[in-house]
Amino acid sequence: MSTTTTDPIADMLTRIRNAIAVGKNEVSLPHSKAKEHVAISLRNNGFLHDVTVAELGVGKQLHIVINLDGENAKITEIKRLSKPGRRAYTNAREIPQVKRGRGVLIISTSKGLMTGDEAEKLGVGGELICQVY
Repeated sequence: MSTTTTDPIADMLTRIRNAIAVGKNEVSLPHSKAKEHVAISLRNNGFLHDVTVAELGVGKQLHIVINLDGENAKITEIKRLSKPGRRAYTNAREIPQVKRGRGVLIISTSKGLMTGDEAEKLGVGGELICQVY
């Protein structure tokens, strides 16, 4: 079985979604800078507990702690918006809100990955990566 996927961010979000569904509180997956930045953004917004990168002999591994033992996950739904077959973009004036501001939208802009609120403050648009609430 190959560990290569055509959409690594969707794979990461699916692993997080599946871990929450079965009651696990942590996930390990192959590392990439994009996945690390998405996970760090989710951690900074309070949806994940911790994100660490472990050096392996050949490559790196991303370790995500969703929640602590005895706590409920803070993620109700996590959804990939832009897909390889159908990219979704927005400009700075039309950045959508997620659940009337209770959720977070992650956007890939020319200034890097950031939340929808940060992109709106900077006045930049970009590719819609995912929404979480």
